[in-house]
Amino acid sequence: MIGSIGLTAAPMLLEGFSFAAPDRLLLWLVIPVLVAAYIILTRFKNRRGMRFTNTSMLDVVMPKQSQWRRHLAVALSILSLITLTAAFAQPQAQVNVPRERATVVVVIDNSLSMQATDVEPNRLDAAKNAAKNFINSLPAKFNVAVVSMAGSANIVNPPTTDHQVAIRAIDTIRLQDSTAIGAGIDAALRAVDQAPKDPKHPKSTAPGAIVMLSDGESTTGPSPRQEAVKAKQRKIPIYTIAYGTENGYVDLEGKRYTVPPDKEQMQELATLSGGQMFSAASPEQLRKVYENIGSSVGYDKANREITARFAGYGLALAVLAALGAISLGARWP
Repeated sequence: MIGSIGLTAAPMLLEGFSFAAPDRLLLWLVIPVLVAAYIILTRFKNRRGMRFTNTSMLDVVMPKQSQWRRHLAVALSILSLITLTAAFAQPQAQVNVPRERATVVVVIDNSLSMQATDVEPNRLDAAKNAAKNFINSLPAKFNVAVVSMAGSANIVNPPTTDHQVAIRAIDTIRLQDSTAIGAGIDAALRAVDQAPKDPKHPKSTAPGAIVMLSDGESTTGPSPRQEAVKAKQRKIPIYTIAYGTENGYVDLEGKRYTVPPDKEQMQELATLSGGQMFSAASPEQLRKVYENIGSSVGYDKANREITARFAGYGLALAVLAALGAISLGARWP
């Protein structure tokens, strides 16, 4: 039992962490030696006890000790050594660090399929409301641009830190014919280029991200795949949202057309650009999607040293091991 605890705990500690001084983890090689020594000494003690025939006299000279308490004390000691060794190797974990600056381009599909009422009051109005809430949730220093995407794509509002201006721009978007997703990505990339420079760091470029909400496949314009690859090359991920239900439909010129969201294309564009694809079939789901995207675009991953946390765990285990050792030496009534 002690051996399995010692040998499996170390790899578990490594999972999800990196170490500034990984060579110090070689000290873990001492752990199996200590476990083997404990097992050998325990068996030797048991064999020695077998030579005594007068067990009543043995109980007086060497009172019985609780086996499980002894094993537990040793196990806690070994776990303490493992954890303290990990602390000595300066463990690090990835944490979310808020970005000070970024450019987020919100692309809204305003093709005729967005008038479908499977999402109340209709897809476009629900999408606009959710996008405005999303913009309100972004950090104040973020530049926000708005792009409308139908048969052509237009930068409705260039990047600005005045988020209320971007929100008012969303209200101007109206339904139009066709869907040009490739053109929408191209317009979003051009919008990123229009982001104002930071006066304090004029040569630095703030990270960019595209958030695209659409319900259909591209019917005109440049290849969405090629534009997504361009975004990848520029390290601008596209977070796509496939919006609507499979039962959505629109009536155009006396004919009814089903307009299910094209999840496959949205997934492909997200993958090609290094972003992530989401799907939403209701305003509530869309709100949660935007919350998830906000967490992604609003933070960077950074390594932070967490030596104190591991040292605290090791100290707690050492205290428990000490209490276990004390309990072995005490005479309980």
